[in-house]
Amino acid sequence: MIDKRLLLAFALSGLVVVATPFLFPRAKMPPAPAAAVAGDSQRPTGTPPTATGAVAPAATPGASTQAAGGTGAPRRDMGAPSAGTSGAGAAAAAGVPLIAAETIAVNTKVSHTHFSTLGGSPVLVELPGFKSLGANKGVVSIYQKNEPLLRYRVLAGNDTLDLSKLTFSAQRSTRVSGEQEVTFRATSGATDVTLQYAIQDTTYLGTVTATVRGAAAPAFLLVDLPTGFVSQEGDTMGDITSLAYAVKPQKGSAKGIAFTKLDPGEQRLEAGPLYWATAKNKYFIVGMLASEKAPTIAEVKLEGGTRTSKMATRGKATAVLPLAADGSTTFELYTGPQTWERMRALGRDFENANPYGGFMQGIVQPFATIVMRALLWMKRTTQLNYGWVLVIFGVAIRLLMWPLNQKAMRASMKLQVLQPELQAVQAKYKSDPQKQQAEIMKLYSEHGMSPLSPLLGCLPMMLPMPILFALFFVFQNTIEFRGVAFMWLPDISLKDPYYVLPLLMGASMYVLSWIGLRNAPPNPQAKMMAYLMPAIMTFFLINFASGLNLYYTVQNLAALPQQWLIANERLKKAKG
Repeated sequence: MIDKRLLLAFALSGLVVVATPFLFPRAKMPPAPAAAVAGDSQRPTGTPPTATGAVAPAATPGASTQAAGGTGAPRRDMGAPSAGTSGAGAAAAAGVPLIAAETIAVNTKVSHTHFSTLGGSPVLVELPGFKSLGANKGVVSIYQKNEPLLRYRVLAGNDTLDLSKLTFSAQRSTRVSGEQEVTFRATSGATDVTLQYAIQDTTYLGTVTATVRGAAAPAFLLVDLPTGFVSQEGDTMGDITSLAYAVKPQKGSAKGIAFTKLDPGEQRLEAGPLYWATAKNKYFIVGMLASEKAPTIAEVKLEGGTRTSKMATRGKATAVLPLAADGSTTFELYTGPQTWERMRALGRDFENANPYGGFMQGIVQPFATIVMRALLWMKRTTQLNYGWVLVIFGVAIRLLMWPLNQKAMRASMKLQVLQPELQAVQAKYKSDPQKQQAEIMKLYSEHGMSPLSPLLGCLPMMLPMPILFALFFVFQNTIEFRGVAFMWLPDISLKDPYYVLPLLMGASMYVLSWIGLRNAPPNPQAKMMAYLMPAIMTFFLINFASGLNLYYTVQNLAALPQQWLIANERLKKAKG
């Protein structure tokens, strides 16, 4: 008979590998949307071509481009101009007529935020520290085509004032703390509206204060989050399938709502109070963060966007913030990379804006956090390429598991010796189940084992699986791996273009199984599994991140010495 522990280990491993693509399916690869690959000739009229493909605000007939104070002077950006700067300045440089609404750029050490006086909203954020890996080269720009990043409305009684249709005046200043401030003001009838942004220099974070005077109470500020993002990645489809909203209730865990989970027109309400609400793609995020002491986001209304294909490229999310008695409300705005440590420093569980694991979040998320902390610590300590960090991590996991695996393998050897005696007892007392059970327990006791020994001995073999499972999710959204080249791999966050690592992983898994069968009693089922499991693993991991394949390959190679020693130990016992 096949060793029950070996069969259980293979069965559980196969279950994880086979179930993962069904529980968390990878999108099919339809042709990329025109918006992601089109050249300037395919852009809509009035959209300025830029180094990053950024989109300026829609033109307003009769309006003119002005300075922040509305004096009619040419626009002046605060700080040094960026390479590939988008918006009105880029349009002028390209010979395209300037947009009608004024565009104001606030440049910090880490970001260049472009605001429009039409709606008083940010329209795009450039990140000079990150290169676009998509069709449009240059720096990464966070934006949605022909739309602002945020859109504001004021709900007072039965009336709704759409601020995106108002033209604001703008004024700049610098706070004593060093934050760069832009204040937008507009009037509509008896209602005065002020939107004030205070942008920090090194954190991708700003404070937004909205004040509405003259509106009937109770009044609410409605903030529409981005409906999506123009992809900046080489893997455009992977970026699109990562489009999602996420919220963090004051009580409970963070929730992710993928665009793919919202049918067109389907509505969902996430009740608050909420610490934050975000819109994100694979590596970048736009997030509204409320105060930790008194969360001001009352709820978020979600709706599935229209689809022009099977891909869910658009969504709708509106955060509802009550206005205080003085007509004001405040939130923090984070627009930047999903850098784990930076987001964790903001508190409020913001590092979990990528809730991993779906319905298994309670199990996967803690392991993903442990893995992230370990990898980041190793990177800081060694200062090595992330490829080498994964190699060291894989070896370290095997070394930590060595004692447990050793115990499990030796228990397996005992079970192999015990197996003929168990079969004899089962055959002898076949007609007397109670006597059979008593004799089996006696046999286990004589060998210092228990009926649970097969299962307990299998657990050490399965402990690396949660880490592998966590890495599956970590590689989907961890920006630290984005664009990292290692040896022949151009990007460890993408699949191996030559399929070397998946094949090497499968081969190393087969060798590991082959050594494990050496000097063991003949077992046709185990031999079949030795061929089948490497083929299954290779098939399902061949298009996954090359870094994940690297880790698993290293795991297999690091396990070879221990497997070899156990095989030799088995041979010595057989001869003795």
